Amino acid sequence: MIPAQFDYVRPGSLSEACQALGSDEDAKVLAGGQSLLPLLRLRLAYPSKLVDVGRLPELTGVHDRGDHVFIGALATHDEVLRSGVVNADCPLVAIAAATVADPAIRHRGTFGGSLAHADPAGDLPAVALALDAVFVVRSERGEREIPAAAFFIDYLESSLEQGEILVGVKIPKLGPGWGFHYEKFHRTAQAWAIVGVAAAVKRSNGSIAEARIGLTNMASTPLRARAVESALQGAELGDQVRQACEEAAADTSPTADLHAQPDYRRHLARVLTHRAVRTAAGSP
Repeated sequence: MIPAQFDYVRPGSLSEACQALGSDEDAKVLAGGQSLLPLLRLRLAYPSKLVDVGRLPELTGVHDRGDHVFIGALATHDEVLRSGVVNADCPLVAIAAATVADPAIRHRGTFGGSLAHADPAGDLPAVALALDAVFVVRSERGEREIPAAAFFIDYLESSLEQGEILVGVKIPKLGPGWGFHYEKFHRTAQAWAIVGVAAAVKRSNGSIAEARIGLTNMASTPLRARAVESALQGAELGDQVRQACEEAAADTSPTADLHAQPDYRRHLARVLTHRAVRTAAGSP
């Protein structure tokens, strides 16, 4: 299908991009295009203007900033998963980025674009939620920061306001003693996750001292599995962990579609959470 007609703008700076977006409430940001272009082709999106930010240097790179890693919105998935800084200080991001679609999409799709798209079936939103990431956005009004817990509002809806552009994401460094894993179930490499689980686990004296669990595609937004996190505190590896992971589907509202019914997604959430936690904790 041919997209509806739109204007195209390629600003030369971030301030020009903010101005172009702020002047048109129906404008959309174009970066890697891997999420937006399919919506245009299917006419599920009707922007009056596309603001191409793909060459703005202010949005690029991966940077070590002491207590956190700053990932520019234009960093590609491939750049993120190969980054030495990311692998050293927030490896869960690299692990999840390596599962995004296929190599062709990972070389074009952007880290910030995937998050701003706010698809609950995407792999990175649950990771950002589990790691308490902070989103840095810019507009003509200035800059503000949005915690991941407040960024995802509903299906394909974020808390970005008119005229705002996602500049990058702050990923806190959790420090030593943590293990990480991302586990997902999907039909093909290019398909969205039917269910995914992002796990960060800290062990101490043979038991779990703290756990952070993010769920993919278990509601209209990514979720934290708070019941599992609470149940895992102090749990010893083995039956206690398995029992704690049975709470993975608590307070979720998975949808039904051609690929899975809600009960099946709840079952997958429990199974995949157990796998992700065991792997993150270093348990065989």
